[in-house]
Amino acid sequence: MASARGAAPDAEDAAETEEAIYEEVKPCNRMELSQQLAVEELITTEASYVHNIQLCVSDIRAHLQKKQLPDLDLEGLFSNTDDILHVSRRFLKGLEATATQEHEQLLCISALFQEFKEEMETVYKIYCASYEHALLLVESYRKDPRLQEEILETLNATVPHTGASDLSFFLVMPVQRVTKYPLLLGKILENTPTSASAYPALQAAVRAMTQVNANINEYKRRREVATKYNKAEHLTLRDRFARLNTHSIAKKTTRLSRLFMHEAGIVAKMEDREYDDLEEKFQCVVSSVAVLKENVASYLGHLEAFLLPTPHKCELQINEGPAQQYQRFAEYLHCTVFPEFKRRLDRLVCQPLCSLSDMLVGPQQLVKKRLDKLLDYEEIQERKSEMGSVTYDEEAAMNTYLAINALLVAELPQFNQVALQLLGEILCSFSALQRDLAAQVLQQAQKELEQMPHGRMPLPSFWKMVEDTLQQSGAQLRTFCQTFETVTPTPATQPLNPAEERKVLSLVSKHGPEKLYQVTSNISGSKDLDLTLQRGQIVALLQSVDTKGNTSRWLVDAGGPRGFVPAGKLQPYCPVQSQQPGMQMPALESSTEGRRHSYAAPEAPRPQVATFTPAFQVVAGFSFAARSPQEVSLQAGQPVVVLEPYDKKGSKEWSLVDVNGQRGYVPSSYLVTVPLQKPMGWSLPV
Repeated sequence: MASARGAAPDAEDAAETEEAIYEEVKPCNRMELSQQLAVEELITTEASYVHNIQLCVSDIRAHLQKKQLPDLDLEGLFSNTDDILHVSRRFLKGLEATATQEHEQLLCISALFQEFKEEMETVYKIYCASYEHALLLVESYRKDPRLQEEILETLNATVPHTGASDLSFFLVMPVQRVTKYPLLLGKILENTPTSASAYPALQAAVRAMTQVNANINEYKRRREVATKYNKAEHLTLRDRFARLNTHSIAKKTTRLSRLFMHEAGIVAKMEDREYDDLEEKFQCVVSSVAVLKENVASYLGHLEAFLLPTPHKCELQINEGPAQQYQRFAEYLHCTVFPEFKRRLDRLVCQPLCSLSDMLVGPQQLVKKRLDKLLDYEEIQERKSEMGSVTYDEEAAMNTYLAINALLVAELPQFNQVALQLLGEILCSFSALQRDLAAQVLQQAQKELEQMPHGRMPLPSFWKMVEDTLQQSGAQLRTFCQTFETVTPTPATQPLNPAEERKVLSLVSKHGPEKLYQVTSNISGSKDLDLTLQRGQIVALLQSVDTKGNTSRWLVDAGGPRGFVPAGKLQPYCPVQSQQPGMQMPALESSTEGRRHSYAAPEAPRPQVATFTPAFQVVAGFSFAARSPQEVSLQAGQPVVVLEPYDKKGSKEWSLVDVNGQRGYVPSSYLVTVPLQKPMGWSLPV
C-alpha cells in the first residue's frame, strides 16, 4: 500500500513535468491549432447556416405557399431571405476556396470579408429592420389555432430533424449570423501572432464587420423612427382636440413662430442642398402621379361618353345598306371593344397607378414630419449655443431629426428612381393600350368599309359623290319644308294660368320684361345652388355668368327660389301674338304666302295686314307733374311707351317715354309693367 501511495505522486509529478515541457516547447503549435479550429468553425458554421436558410426558403416557404392560406403574410415573415441566401452561398463558396491556400488562407479570408461587407450590410439591414414585424406576425399566428396547426404541420413535414416548434427558430438565424461574424474573426485574430503578415488584414476585417453591425443597428433605429411618423392618420376633429395639451400647443406655437421668422427673413433657414434636390424630385413624382390619375379617369370618361350614343339600341327602321352596317359597327364598339379596353386599362394602368399613389403616402408623411423636426432642431441648436447644454428630451428630439433626415437622404434617391420607373412603365402600358384600341377599331372599320358599295371607289370620286348626294338631299329637304309650312296651321299660343300670370307679373315688376326667359326643356339640378325647373316655366335673368365666370350657367329668379340653370335651356320669353278682329283671313293668306317664299330671295317689304300686341304694357304707377320742358306729366294708370330706359347720361333713374304723342322724361320708378287685359266677350269686325 505504501509503495502504491508513493508511486501515485511520482506519476502525477511526471505528468506535470511533461505538460510543462510541452508548454515550453510547443506554445506556437497550440496557437496555430486554435487558429485552425477557429477557421474551421467559421467555415462549418457558415455551411450549416446556408443549409438552414436553404431549408427555410425552398422547403418551408414553398410548402406554405402551396397551402395558399389567405391570412398568412409570407412576404412579411421571410422578408428578403432570397437575397441573403444568394449572398451567403457566394460567400461560403469563397470561404471553402480559401482552404487550398495554406499559408495565405487568413489573408484570403480577410479579403473575402472586405469584399462582401457592402453586400452583407445591404441585405442584412433590410432583414433586421423587418425582423420585429416578423416576430409580431409569428405571435399573432400562435393565437390562431388553424394557422398554428398549418405551420406546425409544415415544420413536421419539411424539417422534422430540427425539432422546431414555430418559425422563429429559423427567422432568428440571419440576425444571429451577422452579429457573430465579428466574434468569429476576433477569435481567429486572438490566435494569430502579431508578427504574422495576416494580422493587420484580420484587424481590418474585424473592424469592417463591426462597422457593418453598427450601420445595421443605426439603420434599424432610423426605420423605427420612420415607422412611427410615416403612418397617415385619419383623425376626426374631436380626436384632434383630444390630443391638444399644454405641451403640444407650446410646441406647435414655437414651430409656427419659427416658420414665420423663416418666411420673414428674420432667421436664416438651415439649408441642405442634397435633401432639397431630392425632395423637389419627390414632389414632382407625387404631382405627376396625381395628374396622371386625374387624366386617365377623365380620358376614360370622355371615351365612354363618346361611345354613349348607341345606334344599335335605336330603331332606325333601315334594315339594309350603310345605316345597318354602321349600326352593327357601333354595337361591336360599345359591347365588345370598349368593355375589353376598360378591363385592360383598369388592370394595367389604374390599379398600378393607385398602388403607386398609396406608396407615396408614407414618404409624404415623413417629409412633412422632417420639416416639423427641423424647426425643433434649429430652436434647440440655438438654445444650446446660448446655454451650452440641452435636456435629455431635447437631445432625443435632435437625434430624431437627424435620423429622419439621414433616412430620407439615403432612401429617397432609390425611391424616386423606382417610382419613376413604375410611372414610366404605366405610361408605356397606357400608350400600348391606346395603340391596340386604335388598331382594333381601324381593323373592324376596314372590314365594314370593304362591304360598303363604294368602299373601293377612289377618294376624289367618293367625295364628289358625297357632295352631289348632299346637294340632292338638301334640295329635297327644302322642298319638303316649303310643302310642310304650306299645309301647317298657325300654332296656337297656350295662355298662362292665373297662378303663372301672377308670378310673371311679379317678375316683370322686379326685373322688367326684357329679363324674362322661358325654360325650353326640363332641368334637373345636380349641383349646389342649381334649380329644378319644368319645361315652359318663366324665369328672370339675374346674371349671365356663375361665380366661377362660366357663361353657360346663368343665375335666375324663378319667382321665389333663385339659383343656377344651364343657359342653353333658356330662350327669351316672346310676347303673345294676337291678331286684330277683322284681320284674321287676310293675315292667314298673307302669312301663308310669306311662308311659301320663305326660302326665296328677300323682296321689298309688303304692307302689314296683321298687328301684334305685346302680352304686357307699361303704365304709370303714380301721377307725376312735369317740372321742366324736358319732362312730361303722367296720370296714375295712364299707358305709356318707353322709348329709352335711360337719360342722355345713361342713368336708368329716368326714362324717355311717349304719352299721347308727347315725349319727355319721367322717373323710372314711377313706371310699372302689367299684363295686357284680354277683351271680354265677342269682338265684331270693324
